[in-house]
Amino acid sequence: MKLVVLDGYTENPGDLSWEEVGKLGSLTVYDRTAAEAVQERIGDAEIVIVNKTPITRETIDACPNIRLIAVLATGYNVVDYVYAGTKGIPVVNVPTYGTQIVGQYAVGLLLEICSHYGHHARTVAEGRWEQCEDWCYWDYPMIELYGKTAGIIGLGRIGQATARILNAMSMKVLAYDTAESEAGRQLAEYVDLDTLLAASDVIFLHCPLFPATEGIINRETIRKMKDGVILINNSRGQLIMEQDLAEALNSGKVYAAGLDVVSTEPIRGDNPLLGAKNCFITPHISWAAQASRQRIMDITAENVKAFLSGEPVNVVNKKYFATDLTNHDV
Repeated sequence: MKLVVLDGYTENPGDLSWEEVGKLGSLTVYDRTAAEAVQERIGDAEIVIVNKTPITRETIDACPNIRLIAVLATGYNVVDYVYAGTKGIPVVNVPTYGTQIVGQYAVGLLLEICSHYGHHARTVAEGRWEQCEDWCYWDYPMIELYGKTAGIIGLGRIGQATARILNAMSMKVLAYDTAESEAGRQLAEYVDLDTLLAASDVIFLHCPLFPATEGIINRETIRKMKDGVILINNSRGQLIMEQDLAEALNSGKVYAAGLDVVSTEPIRGDNPLLGAKNCFITPHISWAAQASRQRIMDITAENVKAFLSGEPVNVVNKKYFATDLTNHDV
């Protein structure tokens, strides 16, 4: 069995090992693969492992040996998973590796906005405190979160992880989700979207990117928010209409935004959020702690093993198959 990793560097820049995956067949790992080289590098490989390299319908047709596509992430929209399913190719993902760290990072973005730790640490290093006439100083309003209301759009695993932290901070937590759960009710009060928008001092985006959620933050939904709201997004950049958010930041309607994702990544120089007021952007690193990347590696190895044993798991495109995946011929 031939396996190929098309873009392994961000998953493993050198501090992890591909050994467990390599035990499953003849493995070739590429750090990065340009779009024009995808088909050549897949060649006759049966198992293709990707993170953000697109696997298109054309690639699937051009590489008829593909038997499995394994995504080194939770999101799998880089693969034409519908077409893969119709061709009998399971697409598997890693659904739970980053739950805690992504929730932690979301709250970290909020805390940076509320206290500007990085800015003030830099000013101290530059000598400003030792030259200060007073015993302390601050350049931005210090925001206390105690008793404020947080709204979470998408109360799945990651949304719940964020809610637990917010509960510990004595914030009131509202949630909007099309699929409510008892676990969610233990952590937040479910409300409709308009109520969440109107009542929240802080809004977190933790929903997947679907047609129904694409652009869910736009001029109209921003208009329904409190003046001075804070927006946090480390889910998917396409959830936000970026020009609309930039305008709201510059006008002060939105006080600040903490973003770990944007619509096109890497970010482009013409992204309107780069010049917006009080906009904190980090380079899609919520997931990148070594412990969470190790879980990606471990679960991907288990995904491949399960497929090879005829009992595939974490399959995201089951419903597009003509036949049952159980005991799928390998």
